[in-house]
Amino acid sequence: MFAAKSHTSRHYIPIVAMACLCVLLGGPSYAAGAESLIIAGATYYEPGVSGPGWVWTDADHLELNGYAGEAIGAEGDLVLTLAGQNSVTESHAPDADITLCGMEVWGNLTLRGTGTLTATGSQCGIHVSQALVVDGCTVDARADGADITNEAVAGVIAGDMAVRGGGRVVAAGAGSGAGVRAYGVYLQDLGLGNGAASCRLSVDASWLDAAGADGGVACTGGSLVSARFVAPAGGTFGASGVVDASGAVAPHVVIEPDVATPPAGETDGDNVPGDSSSKSPADANPAAGELTTGPTANPALKPAATTTKTSTTVTKTTVAKTTKPKTATTTTATLPKTGDSNWITASVTLFLLGTVLLAAACRC
Repeated sequence: MFAAKSHTSRHYIPIVAMACLCVLLGGPSYAAGAESLIIAGATYYEPGVSGPGWVWTDADHLELNGYAGEAIGAEGDLVLTLAGQNSVTESHAPDADITLCGMEVWGNLTLRGTGTLTATGSQCGIHVSQALVVDGCTVDARADGADITNEAVAGVIAGDMAVRGGGRVVAAGAGSGAGVRAYGVYLQDLGLGNGAASCRLSVDASWLDAAGADGGVACTGGSLVSARFVAPAGGTFGASGVVDASGAVAPHVVIEPDVATPPAGETDGDNVPGDSSSKSPADANPAAGELTTGPTANPALKPAATTTKTSTTVTKTTVAKTTKPKTATTTTATLPKTGDSNWITASVTLFLLGTVLLAAACRC
């Protein structure tokens, strides 16, 4: 009788193991994507919602088409597809979760599509805690530094930034408060500890116009693929930002593709920067104190304003953003989230265990 019960119990083992496996595989997948979305003053925790000019289709995908409203924020990675003209402006509501930026993403952000996005805020137009990718779309990000003190102010603040697929970016930062440091693009580690792999700019056959009194682009390094510096003359990546031929930090940085196709009847954009006949996308005009738009510039964007302040050496420091601290994204800087790989590993292990137990039971 004891033996019979023992034999029967052995059959329960593989059944229980397979049941656990089924529960595991049917349980939460924790796919990479945003855990929450803040848009138009409301917070959402599940995709499948929409409003005027926007649709949150799934966890990692938001679509904008003619959206014009308050700031957009996301906790986690987000892919944003743009159609038509869109704009986001920081919220001035006293209880708003996003108060200083037009767009704030605590994770990775990819901007893509055929549309445009204009983002404005006090401290930054766009703030991304990890990597920002602008793929083929047009982005105008600006910060005016209103009521900001002892902080870095920039059109774009991110961990890394890549512009590719013919994307066009204008980024500008300004401010007159005490201790304000103004940049067009400010790339920083944000405490993620990525070291030399972070804080880098990559431009691949695309356009970038970045301006700020303390540096057009602040970064630890970068690369240009099928692209070139139009300004500053002899520009290169220095230890803490883009510098000119003398090694001084450049307050205005313009990058365009190697071969930019001008409109009919215009000359090409290969003239020496600073030449009066140059047709580059955004040449500096010292006399006027602003930029002139050339044939390769996107007419939908206003070029970033230059500055007459004396350039200073950029000191790389982590921006202590004054919005509420976020900790969820400090665990990883890559896609997909590590939670996915853990579930996959556990699933495979339990599957193999169930198979072995089932085979042992069959032999019994």
